[in-house]
Amino acid sequence: MQQDRGRQRRPVIEIKGLHLSSRSTQRPVSSSDMFTSLRSGNFRIFLAGQLISNIGGWTQRIAQDWLVLTLTGSATAVGVTTALQFLPTIALGPIGGLIADRYPKRRILLITNSVMATCAGTLGLLTMEHRVTVLQIYALATILGIAVAVDNPTRQSFANDLVGPLLLRNAISLNSAVFQLGALIGPAISGVLIGAIGIGSAFLVNCGSFLAALLALSVLRPADLVITRRAPAQRGQVRAAARYLMAHPEMRYPTILAGIFSFFTMSLPVTMASFSSRVFHAGSSGFALLTSLMAAGSVVGSLLAARHGTFRLRGLVALAAALAGAQIGASSIPGLLPLGIALIGLGLCVVLFGITANATVQLAAGDHIRGRVLGLYLMVVMGAGCLGGPAVGAIDEWFGPRGGLLLGGLIPGAVTVVVGLRLARTAGIRPIPALRAGLATRTHRFRGADRAAGPERPPRSGWRRRVWP
Repeated sequence: MQQDRGRQRRPVIEIKGLHLSSRSTQRPVSSSDMFTSLRSGNFRIFLAGQLISNIGGWTQRIAQDWLVLTLTGSATAVGVTTALQFLPTIALGPIGGLIADRYPKRRILLITNSVMATCAGTLGLLTMEHRVTVLQIYALATILGIAVAVDNPTRQSFANDLVGPLLLRNAISLNSAVFQLGALIGPAISGVLIGAIGIGSAFLVNCGSFLAALLALSVLRPADLVITRRAPAQRGQVRAAARYLMAHPEMRYPTILAGIFSFFTMSLPVTMASFSSRVFHAGSSGFALLTSLMAAGSVVGSLLAARHGTFRLRGLVALAAALAGAQIGASSIPGLLPLGIALIGLGLCVVLFGITANATVQLAAGDHIRGRVLGLYLMVVMGAGCLGGPAVGAIDEWFGPRGGLLLGGLIPGAVTVVVGLRLARTAGIRPIPALRAGLATRTHRFRGADRAAGPERPPRSGWRRRVWP
């Protein structure tokens, strides 16, 4: 009987826009459920649009590289195209974040997706009519990069508007899983389209995928979006966001760790190519095997991250140490298949760490500044990754791929140790402020749930229930 009364007093959490059956409202929602955020109708629609758009984006990425290589026969030209597409994210990321903080996010996403759809459609038509030139590709890649610089921080901070802070990590994890699925499916579709129809068809497919994303954004229910405070129009807001990020350990240390790991891990495909060609002499088939197994680990890591609901700097440091250890361990594995199996674990660690760092930064930032903080975070991560590409390639040339993988674990591992010691010395290993404030003090209910749940029971020692900040 006493146990039944305890069940009746158990709090039930409500998040705007989540509609559950009467049976599902009899139990509290746990942020550790793998697909909890999919209970939001808005997030389901948004994620479906993102899945289609990600598949289309990867389809275009492969086709665009192949088109430039076909037109010029130069790998340098392919690199220039990639740089033009990603450099705006580094240079304009904080500005894109400021736009996300100041204006309605859904409206911004409608504009950026329309621009990206126009770029893809234009490139597709020019290619189909055999009128495309390299300069046109460069120009469209630059426009696409500028749109992405605004789209990235807006889209990532929009997840909070869709599901709220309680389920934000779960939403980020599922969005990452969708990205990884796109990376697996898109290149295969691109290869089929290029061989069966032509390169231009891949760009037109991507244009259609953006239309799916636009449709998803158009049918979202505004009444179910979480209302966040917008930033006022003031001078020096990007500098203020940089000072804000550096002043808070919950954002500063994840950004530092993400930057140093991005320097080495974003260029892992370069190292895998060196392993396949120089160490195992397995050619393109060996490279495809290694990258596919690592991508499979990334998908698994995204799903595992969706189950885990804890946001602690201690956990982030532990994941960073595991990632560094995985790289060090993989550097000494002798065979192609054993290395591929190890890369499953490495891919899992890469994604788990990336999701945790991203979510920690997002939840530590206030609603009025989250977009700018994310813009700065993405600028650091993408900038480090771009700088790491040629550096990792040079390390592989000098020391071999095993040496490159080893250094890619030792250097970030040393930084991780320094950060961990710093946190321990300053007692900084703790939940982030957005989750620390008001723990177990406010109760939110799912719409339609029984509101006569009785008085709330105080939390047990060591039990922390995250609530809305």
